[in-house]
Amino acid sequence: MPNDREYVERTTVREEPVTVRSSAAGWWIAAIVAIIAVAGLLFVFSNQNSQDQLQAARDQGAAQASLSAATTDAQRAATQASQAAQSAVESTSRASQRAAEAAQTAANQTADKARDAGDAARDASSVESAPAPAQEQPAQ
Repeated sequence: MPNDREYVERTTVREEPVTVRSSAAGWWIAAIVAIIAVAGLLFVFSNQNSQDQLQAARDQGAAQASLSAATTDAQRAATQASQAAQSAVESTSRASQRAAEAAQTAANQTADKARDAGDAARDASSVESAPAPAQEQPAQ
């Protein structure tokens, strides 16, 4: 029997290189997502810096306003002190003038009274006295 053997079919397998096409769309999507994430982080951190800068600007503005108010109050107080000093000088000047006038009046009155007293003394000494009655003298 020439064909006692089992039938075996021979096949030849040839391997051909398989080219797999990859799509770049996945990479593009990943890149866009990464860019959006980075932009979001930059926005968040720059916004935080902006908040800090805004708070610092508010604090600086408040300090400047306080300084301005203090300066205005000091200027107002200095003006009032100057006016009070001027008023005191004028009051003292008026009081000194009144005192000088009173002293002058008193001096004039004293001079007038002294003159009157001098005149009275002169009048008293210039009056002729009447002759004294004659007295008898005892005999010796």
